[in-house]
Amino acid sequence: MEDELALLIPLAPFLLGGLWMWTKHQTKMAELQVKATAEKAAQYAQHTAQLEERVRVLERIVTDKGTDLARQIEALREEESDQRLSAPVKPRHEV
Repeated sequence: MEDELALLIPLAPFLLGGLWMWTKHQTKMAELQVKATAEKAAQYAQHTAQLEERVRVLERIVTDKGTDLARQIEALREEESDQRLSAPVKPRHEV
């Protein structure tokens, strides 16, 4: 037992150095994960806001009885297709 302990004492600085490097790496990985999660949350929030706006428009069309429903729906379809055609293509990154 004393021989094993005697062998570990000279290795202690190397073991501590390795532990420090591993801890630093784990910290960096956690920071990257937090950043990726925050970016996804922002994308989801933007998408949710777009969907909420679309629902508001649809609710307004349905509840407004004095308008021409078919004309407004067609106008929305044209607007949506115009937006899709002019929107830049964003690459998807999976983490």
